[in-house]
Amino acid sequence: MKKGRLIVISGPSGVGKGTVVKALMERDPQVRLSVSATTRQMRPNEIDGVHYYFLSCGEFETMIAEDRFLEHAEYVGNFYGTPEEPVNRMLEAGHDVILEIEVQGGLQVMQRRSDAISVFIAAPSFEILGNRLRGRGDTDEEKVLKRLQQARVEYRVAPRYQYIVVNDRLEDAVSDIQTVLRAEALKSEHQQHLLKEAD
Repeated sequence: MKKGRLIVISGPSGVGKGTVVKALMERDPQVRLSVSATTRQMRPNEIDGVHYYFLSCGEFETMIAEDRFLEHAEYVGNFYGTPEEPVNRMLEAGHDVILEIEVQGGLQVMQRRSDAISVFIAAPSFEILGNRLRGRGDTDEEKVLKRLQQARVEYRVAPRYQYIVVNDRLEDAVSDIQTVLRAEALKSEHQQHLLKEAD
């Protein structure tokens, strides 16, 4: 069975990462989304192992000590991370696995896994990104400005990703990522089995 591919997708708040990933998964039933672990409290509508793996601080710290995360970070007093074992199981089963994670985590994964395909999702312009954040209706102007400032930091790191996809029209962004995956599949390192017949 052909092994799946690890795909890191990052981008600033408001750029539409989740929408792009959802549409990508709808187009390709072989694609899976990695489930993160967290130490924050489970919300009433959430299911352990589906929305997150909910861990105690002690369990999370043990996993850090045992080097069992692809990436992890602390955010507003809680830990978040991507357990490596479930990702590897899905890859071995032939599924492409998407890690929809923040830039900080994306860089950790790229450093740890040379096989990761990294895609940064950008907005068509900073003005449009601001409009999208304001258009949510649940974010006050102070938070919008903070998120735009964070986006500037993330944009400076974007060149470390292998690919940059602009999310202007959803269909185009999804098609661009599919093009990336098709190109990756055609790399010579993935086609060695064809050349061995000539030996």
